[in-house]
Amino acid sequence: MVRPALTAAWRAVCSRRGRWVTGGTVVALAAVVGAVVLLGEESGPPDPRAREYRDVNSCLLTGEQGIIAGTPAAPVWAGMQKASLETRTRATYVPVMGEQSAQNALPHLNSLLQRQCDVVVAVGESQVEVARSEAGNHRAIRFVVVGGPEAAEPDGKAPQGTPGNVTVVAEAGDGLEDRIARIVQKAVPIGK
Repeated sequence: MVRPALTAAWRAVCSRRGRWVTGGTVVALAAVVGAVVLLGEESGPPDPRAREYRDVNSCLLTGEQGIIAGTPAAPVWAGMQKASLETRTRATYVPVMGEQSAQNALPHLNSLLQRQCDVVVAVGESQVEVARSEAGNHRAIRFVVVGGPEAAEPDGKAPQGTPGNVTVVAEAGDGLEDRIARIVQKAVPIGK
């Protein structure tokens, strides 16, 4: 039963008309394969603007207005972007939406911790409060708090009772962007 079908197919291919059909099929198949190969290849060199990031994340917790110009978080974000360029690390931010309280900021901070942020920067009174209160529970993460209640002492040291993995930065001053960039660069783990 199979043999007669194969014999008939072979005769059709060998006939004059069969050669035209078979040849056309081969040409069409070759065109499809060629198109797939050409489309599958990159058309030119990789995008020179594309950056290869290390597996390190610095994250910013802000107030509801986020990082728009004029907010306290804007120069902090600019400093984090500068540090990201220097260290090839990813920088992200999460604004605390709704009531600006430590209780409402906690789930937002937890979302950053679940993203495996190596450095968490907090800007805004409730964000700073929750970052300070949770820092002691996450000693492997470097926290940077900008302003908030009890900013850095006049000698630049963190206030009494601040966990060792917290850096306190006074929010006033024109050099905030550069200070944040330096702090984040130093806080980024070297071995990752």
